[in-house]
Amino acid sequence: MMTFNRDSAQLFVPDGIPASEALARTTHMAIGAHQDDLEIMAIDGILACFQQPDRHFCGVVVTDGSGSPRAGRYQDYGDDQMRAIRAKEQLKAAAVGEYGAQLLLDYPSSQVKDHTDREVVQELIMLLSAAKPEILFTHNLADKHDTHVSVALSVIQAVRSLPAVERPRLLLGCEVWRDLDWMVDSDKITLATDDRESLQAALLALFDSQISGGKRYDLAAVGRRRANATYFASHTVDTVSGMGFAMDLTPLAADPSLDISQYVQAHISRFAQDVAIRMARLGQSTPAS
Repeated sequence: MMTFNRDSAQLFVPDGIPASEALARTTHMAIGAHQDDLEIMAIDGILACFQQPDRHFCGVVVTDGSGSPRAGRYQDYGDDQMRAIRAKEQLKAAAVGEYGAQLLLDYPSSQVKDHTDREVVQELIMLLSAAKPEILFTHNLADKHDTHVSVALSVIQAVRSLPAVERPRLLLGCEVWRDLDWMVDSDKITLATDDRESLQAALLALFDSQISGGKRYDLAAVGRRRANATYFASHTVDTVSGMGFAMDLTPLAADPSLDISQYVQAHISRFAQDVAIRMARLGQSTPAS
């Protein structure tokens, strides 16, 4: 039986098989900061596993979600009430999306953002060792939400702690609080999201505490996917109706000696160089050396 760091943590298996078996069958896993992050950033993994007998999606939400903004019918809800309702919404999404397993680790954001606290990393090592996913989704390193970036850093540390043979084949940093359209095309991992649009909409709609509470993530997530699909290539027609972008974090997992900050700064530098070269080609400046 798996023991979690926090007594309030939850493990939900929609089809009811034993927890150890549910985790062991995992092929795709997503580790996100908040309830509904998975359905925004890791829809590629959810769709890849939906109703597939040989593929199973495992969702992990790290924080308790108690600090979310709220308005409308939720404006008078306290943090404990929001925490409870957001957990309930995430478990509903796991059932509708037929996830192999859903974990709610229930950490406060303040602990996740404390880089001296190793508790989150150690728990993620335990989960990754049990699940051994082939593909792992988390937040991208250029996200503008501190908790998201902290989760991504914890994921990288956890993966690096695994034996090389147990590390995911792919580690992808996905879009939530900053899109990745700015990355040069050769750096982008493209994820087609045009399958089962009704399922995508249904999953996002389950998070009523966010939508009715003042944040239209349902419209924003689908709108971004459609925009990515159209604006990805300027001189060809659209090939898909929805697309997500991801930052490839696999090299950071494979080589613990790589500096994480320098890795993301290199992506930004390549974007800056791309702009400079275009300006020079059009006679407006000299490209940086």
